[in-house]
Amino acid sequence: MMDETEFWELIDATREEAEGDPEEQADLLVERLTRLDPDSVLDYARHFEARFNRAYLWDLWGAAAVLFDGAGEETFDSFRCWLIGQGREVYEGGVHDPDALAELIGDFDVEIDGDGEEIGFAADEAYERLTGGETPDLGIPMPGGEPLGTPFDLADDEVLAARFPRLWERFGTV
Repeated sequence: MMDETEFWELIDATREEAEGDPEEQADLLVERLTRLDPDSVLDYARHFEARFNRAYLWDLWGAAAVLFDGAGEETFDSFRCWLIGQGREVYEGGVHDPDALAELIGDFDVEIDGDGEEIGFAADEAYERLTGGETPDLGIPMPGGEPLGTPFDLADDEVLAARFPRLWERFGTV
């Protein structure tokens, strides 16, 4: 049984070893997860999925739009995986106050940092390697159609600059 502390320790250890490269971190996660039993991999997957769903917020999508100079659904999904991969402090800080990401993250390279999608598939890949089968339903409900929070125009630079002043100052396009 993997608890929340072990989940974050695994995230932190792989991020540090990968020196912040999300693709390398995903490979390391798969490698570490395949050393565990299938039930522990499913525990990890549940922790990940719960945090992925919790980050389905309009304001986080807006933060992603600032960082990426626009963010569609796939980009936002990849961003949420990347955010989890940054560890508990950055994740919790970003979920609580997306504008705080301006202080919580270092440099942000869209080409490197922007692609956290593979981090989101690490548990599935590890489970398949261990069992030869697909990851079963984790029993975690998917979020509804709309993110939580108040919708706003993700493509309006003035709105983004007003909602996320610190993030806009560091990473905005104007």
